Amino acid sequence: MSTLSHFFALSGEAAAFFRMGGYAGYVWPAYAVFFVVLIADNVTPRLRRRRILRELRGRLARQVARERRSPSSTPAP
Repeated sequence: MSTLSHFFALSGEAAAFFRMGGYAGYVWPAYAVFFVVLIADNVTPRLRRRRILRELRGRLARQVARERRSPSSTPAP
């Protein structure tokens, strides 16, 4: 079997694989949804963590600024 005919035989098998026996219209979208959910499941906690850290940094900065502005409320010894 020549290389070219071997390639076309394999590409025919690959095409049959990608057709999934006529169910490709159901199988490939299911894979797409799975990977979208998988990626979202990975990205969402990272984005939430960044947002929470940003909010905490803002709170800390406001607290420090407030403490610098207000006079000391501790009694002198």
